[in-house]
Amino acid sequence: MQLIDFIHGLRWKDVPPPVQDRTRDFLVDLLGVAAGGIGTRLSRIVRDHAADQFAAGSTPARMILDGRPVSPAGAALAGGMTIDAYDAHDGHRLTKGHAGCAALPAAMAMADATARLDGGDFMVSLLLGYEIGTRAGIALHRTACDYHTTGAWTALSCAAIAARYLGLPADQTRHALGIAEYHGPRSQMMRCIDHPTMLKDGSGWGGMAGVSAGYLARSGFTGAPAITAESADVADLWGDLGRTWRVMEQYYKPFPVCRWAQPPVQAVLSLMQAHGLRSTDVARIEIVTFHQSLRLATRTPLTTEEAQYSTAFPAAVAAVRGTIGAEDITEAAFCDPEIRRLAEGMLVTESDAYNAAFPARRFAHAVLVLQDGNRLESPPTEARGDPEAMVSRDEMHGKFHACADPVLGAAKAIALRKAAEGLGHGHPIESLLNLAVTPV
Repeated sequence: MQLIDFIHGLRWKDVPPPVQDRTRDFLVDLLGVAAGGIGTRLSRIVRDHAADQFAAGSTPARMILDGRPVSPAGAALAGGMTIDAYDAHDGHRLTKGHAGCAALPAAMAMADATARLDGGDFMVSLLLGYEIGTRAGIALHRTACDYHTTGAWTALSCAAIAARYLGLPADQTRHALGIAEYHGPRSQMMRCIDHPTMLKDGSGWGGMAGVSAGYLARSGFTGAPAITAESADVADLWGDLGRTWRVMEQYYKPFPVCRWAQPPVQAVLSLMQAHGLRSTDVARIEIVTFHQSLRLATRTPLTTEEAQYSTAFPAAVAAVRGTIGAEDITEAAFCDPEIRRLAEGMLVTESDAYNAAFPARRFAHAVLVLQDGNRLESPPTEARGDPEAMVSRDEMHGKFHACADPVLGAAKAIALRKAAEGLGHGHPIESLLNLAVTPV
């Protein structure tokens, strides 16, 4: 089976250099996002839950930025939900989700639990998360009528990561994929859009299900086939493994809010900057966007989850503060009277043309109604960081340090970034792993 051969046979030296570079860039970005999420209440709850309910057993793994030993499945759960707690991680337009969020904690947990510390092997495992996760996500969207969360399909990619680290034979690898597909959380994404809570995108639960599937398969538990990987009607998605690199299709998120809110945010920012405006120059903001962005309806958030799953609130933050950072999606920003004025008075409507372009393209435009009655309108705008126009590595590093320096301290953040950048160049993962699990 081509997929199983790919899982166990791929070597880092055979990966094209641009693909290697992009995978490292997303590794650094994900580590920064984990630092951004570690201080959230969501992360604290789930890490305590993992420590209490996912005993370390005979092959412990340490939780990201926590250090407590738990089971590998528990470490994948805690790490995935910690990254997901700070909505600034990479994603893919057609999956409408985030392959890296579950893949990194799963790969770290398996490397820690198995003491397999080769840097190239680790980078291949992370790359598997993107290549298998993205294909599984597109396949599931194609074959299932409901719109499910990321965890539904990252369960398969994390099972692949576990199978590779455990050295499972082909039949057990196939069962691991089937177990993960069956147990993956096919949770309702739009429910969390309409009612934002700590459930988020299901990424941690998908990671937990996938890692667990690997261990279950090793013990003889059966579960094949994984329909989204083996069905004839999705064969076209899997036939180009090793030739089409799906990691190159992922987008980068400059702001810690839902990607669906970022085209409106960018449209507002572009107008404000182009005309040298202050928020007090603006009487009202009007947003025209696509339906899913319209559904991000919270205007006066009470929690960081509500702030991250909103269109009006981050657009107002962008107008007032000129950017959106960690402090802008916490309680400290919720009472800002200028942000509230613009968010509560914002008119958000949808466009048939923008709806037709979704999900392959995500457009919005903004109108600023000024205090003097003049109207300034942006062109149709997409979010920054799409794969066709990827931001510079310097910008990525700036975001990493903005997230990591306040949590780790500048010296340790630099050491963590350099350890990540050294992987695949002959450096083992031990240094990165030890830095990444140091409690904060």
